[in-house]
This record gives sequence, structure tokens and C-alpha cells, in this order.
Amino acid sequence: MGAKDMALTPEDIGKRERPILVGLYLSKYDSLGLDRLGFESFVEAFNVIGYALGSKPASIKNYRDEFDPLFPNRRQGWHNRPIRDYCLKIFEEYKNLDFELFTDLIKSFVGYDENAWSEVQVDADQAEPDSQFSKRLTTGLAAEQYFESVHASLTEFKDGVVENTTRLGCGYDFRLQFAAGRDFLAVEVKGLKGRRGTISLTPREYEVAAALGDRFYLFVVKNFQESPFHEIFQNPLVSGPQFVKTERITVHVSWLANI
Repeated sequence: MGAKDMALTPEDIGKRERPILVGLYLSKYDSLGLDRLGFESFVEAFNVIGYALGSKPASIKNYRDEFDPLFPNRRQGWHNRPIRDYCLKIFEEYKNLDFELFTDLIKSFVGYDENAWSEVQVDADQAEPDSQFSKRLTTGLAAEQYFESVHASLTEFKDGVVENTTRLGCGYDFRLQFAAGRDFLAVEVKGLKGRRGTISLTPREYEVAAALGDRFYLFVVKNFQESPFHEIFQNPLVSGPQFVKTERITVHVSWLANI
């Protein structure tokens, strides 16, 4: 399939094919692909993209290794056996897709719109546009999917039925409903690249956290760059990290025309 023939949307590609295509991309473009997506290592990319896609980080690595014998990189990959038929089919279909189109396709799997995100990015990030994808994925979808993958096993949320509220603007990411007679719990999820870092609450999140008190949980996923783990803070404004109010004035520029 030639680059000129590609007019793909995320809906064109199934859930099973997406991790395979990420593996193909990382194998073919190697460190160039990592840099373009804003990751510092393959382990970080496996963790962040794996969780964001609802897959396992090890699956992303295995698919990269599957394709490695087909490209001139420093890794041998799964060179002792033939490439699996369904992976070979993906390779044949996408092997001629150029770098920029392939990069945009990978980003589209997680709903990343570079133009839309550029409108809200902070000044410090403008010098590193390639880092936006990894940063946004780490702090958002990857951390949220991590929570969804583990919440059922956690004592704090046992027997709760989880509802994703990230698009509802209610000041938290997940609502857990319980049997009659017990109030719901709200969970706000944050993600960090390393073991330590800075997290922020929006005015809405802070307001809801204050109103709900012990029914509001802050769930922080840490260390995506190595091996993710989490910390849970109940009523975080009282018993969690020390939040300090900061204010910032942002100038938005636009061009207007009368028609």
C-alpha cells in the first residue's frame, strides 16, 4: 500500500492490529520513532503506549521483536523462527507507509490531535513539540487505563462498579457505584513519568475534592519510564500531597475577519 493511497482513520484499524502496528513502527524507525513520539527509552514507550491501548507493555515489545529481523537495526528479535502470518500480513500492508503518515497513524490510535493540543500547551512545552504526545499520554489515557486494569483488585474500590467520567467535566475521572445505601466514590487519576514529579488539580477538581471529602480519591500512577506502580490518597486535600495555589495569565491570539 503506497503512502498516497493512505487515508486511514482510527476506526479503520481494529483493536488487535493497533499494538502490532506500534511494534512495526518501533522496529522500523527505532530511535527515530522514539524521539518523534517523545519517549526516552523503549521501556517507557512499551509502558505508556501499552496501557493507553488497553494492551500489555510486554505485547508491544514482543511485536517490535517480531519485526526486528526484517529491519537493519542492532537487535536480532525473534530471528530463530519465521514471522507469524498475521504479522507478516500487517507488514506487507503497511511497509511502504512513510514516516510522517505512520507517526500520525500511531498517534491517532489514542485520539491525539496535534493541532488541537497545540492550542492549550504551555510555553515550556512549545520548544519540544515532539514531547507532547508522550506527556499527554502519560498523564492522561495511559494512567487512566492503568487504573481500569487494577481497580477491581484494590481494597479501597472493592465491589464498586466503575464508570468512566473523563468526558463529563464533573471534576474527576471515574465514579464507583456501590449497592444501595452506600454513596459513590470519585477517583481522579494522574500519571507521572518517574517516581517523583509534580501533579496539578484544576479549579474544578479542587472544588469537587473539597466538597466530597473522604469520598474523593487521588490515584497517582508513577514510574512509567521503568515499571509503573500507584499511590492512593483518600481526601487528598487533607491527607495527601500539599497543594499550593498558583495563578497564571495566558494570552490567546486569534485572527478575525468580517464576512
